[in-house]
Amino acid sequence: MRGTPDWFLALFTAPLLTAVFVSIFTHAGRGDLSSYGVLAPALMALWAMSLQTAGELISRERENGSLEALLAAPAPFAAVLFGRISAVTSISTVAFAESWLVGWALTGEPVMIIHPGLFLITVALTLMAMTGWAGVMACVFVLARSARTFQNSLSYPFFVLGGVIVPVALLPDWLTWPARAVFLSWSADLLRDSLATGPVDAAVLRLLLVALLGAAGFVLSHVLLDRTLRRVRMTGRLAHA
Repeated sequence: MRGTPDWFLALFTAPLLTAVFVSIFTHAGRGDLSSYGVLAPALMALWAMSLQTAGELISRERENGSLEALLAAPAPFAAVLFGRISAVTSISTVAFAESWLVGWALTGEPVMIIHPGLFLITVALTLMAMTGWAGVMACVFVLARSARTFQNSLSYPFFVLGGVIVPVALLPDWLTWPARAVFLSWSADLLRDSLATGPVDAAVLRLLLVALLGAAGFVLSHVLLDRTLRRVRMTGRLAHA
């Protein structure tokens, strides 16, 4: 990552997006929603970095001709892939600190985490789910000639379905069920509730849903990765040439 500074782009945009969202809420006289403007950029950075990592790792290995060597190595390719994705996804948590500091600077008051235990558990499960579903997308990137096309088209639809800035409850009814199938929608609601006073309804059940959706991503990614690699070996499309 030290040699690829563009991987940190999400960490540079998170403070700017925080300034935009918090300014909008403040200008509209809804300072009570400033926490929404702080959380949204952090979640967007998590998604952007996991998506970018999944795409760039595969495409970069294909470009320099090392993907074949990785697949021939004794270590399982899935273990190498998920290890690298997990490392970069963990680094993306820096966006939470960035957004929190910018929000504090703009409003003069730090966003208080009323339920810190719930907040930390939700972040941890979200990172796990991000890693699993990034692996699912990596299967598409293996088959694609250009991962960049998919990276540019998969971000904002999931920001809407994930309710990162606008809660799913405020979306049109026909979007509710598709949104609830996205783990990010449960994570975003839990993180917002962890900042609010009062008890959090059905916290354990909602955490379990994030964990189950994340686990589904890991299972699906392993199945798809095995079939995808078998296919590219058979068709001779493992490398760009």
